[in-house]
Amino acid sequence: MMLAIRTLQQEDAEVLLTVEAQAQSGMAPVQLTEALAVPDTSVLGGFRAETLVGYALVAKLPFDAELHAIGVLPAERGGGVGCALMEAVISTARRWQSERLLLEVRAGNQAAIALYQRMGFREGGRRKGYYPAVQQGSSAAVAAEREDALLMSRDVAP
Repeated sequence: MMLAIRTLQQEDAEVLLTVEAQAQSGMAPVQLTEALAVPDTSVLGGFRAETLVGYALVAKLPFDAELHAIGVLPAERGGGVGCALMEAVISTARRWQSERLLLEVRAGNQAAIALYQRMGFREGGRRKGYYPAVQQGSSAAVAAEREDALLMSRDVAP
């Protein structure tokens, strides 16, 4: 089934939060709902039929654009949703006449890093210990170390 991409509006907040609860991109509910109302952000939704299966949140900066979050339902991962959303994010950044598209990602998130590399992103830096340790399962065993953030970017010009 084809994936349709459209900009989400404030009336999409409830379904967006439902998808984030499963996708677990790390965005707080208040951040997502506020982003729907901010003029210099765009929340793009990927739909199969009428069902939201993923989203991407991109913000306009003075010269660049920055991907703040991308979330895809677990059952839809590996099916091209992330790639389609990233193409829409790049198109949005071009429409804004941004020079570059920036993002940061957990150093251990190999699936996301592979997607970003396929989309033309390159690592430009690292923030040591940026992300809090991930809690594993219900036992709340916490990894001993915080996780680095990889800083990635790509040019937006066509």
